Amino acid sequence: MTVPNVLLSGIVGSTAYGLAREGSDIDRLGLFAAPTTELHGLRRPKESHVSTAPDRTLHEAAKWCRLALGGNPTAMELVWLPDELYEVRTPLGDELIGIRAAFLSARRVRDAYLGYATQQFRRLEARGDGSFSADTRGRTAKHARHLKRLCAQGLELYTTGRLTIRVADPEEYHAFGERVAADPSAALPLLRQYETAFDSGPTVLPEEPDEAPVEAWLRRVRADFYPEAVPQPSGCSSPRS
Repeated sequence: MTVPNVLLSGIVGSTAYGLAREGSDIDRLGLFAAPTTELHGLRRPKESHVSTAPDRTLHEAAKWCRLALGGNPTAMELVWLPDELYEVRTPLGDELIGIRAAFLSARRVRDAYLGYATQQFRRLEARGDGSFSADTRGRTAKHARHLKRLCAQGLELYTTGRLTIRVADPEEYHAFGERVAADPSAALPLLRQYETAFDSGPTVLPEEPDEAPVEAWLRRVRADFYPEAVPQPSGCSSPRS
């Protein structure tokens, strides 16, 4: 998949978290700028490009901004990666990293991270008593690891305004995944613990994100990808004065 105008892209997922093991997929996430003239026509350009082998997701700049402003955990991690995990990093990408705090708000971070963690728990709960195939057991353990990660990262972001991508103790997450794979209900106490922590813990985040620098950044993107002279289709005449 060749997508022009990629502004920022890097390795995310289990490799970034430090949870990857032999055979784990390498996931990539990034954002690109659609040519500004394409936004003016009858049909909007494609907002996301997703491929497998390699696993790569690229969102158009405006879509990525909307996802991040909503607190989307997957989108958010792109601007908090360790430097060595970036594969494409342009000046506009660096500017975006520089305003990453503007996307944060207390309610949206809480709702998004706890919401995604709760979705993971519902998947675990639906699998019953743990008497399932080895393949399903592996997926269950993976969902449990991500539940724990989402809770921990979300609370860090909520209370400090920072996001650490690589987990501190990967083996602890793998052990938790195996416990939950044997008994999915074992995930519930952890989820409840973090719900209480979010409810009782102070937050450094504002009630609403600061959209002004985000809007200004996106307008710079549009200006950069708008040609100075836009050729008219053949047969069209300039309007008379």
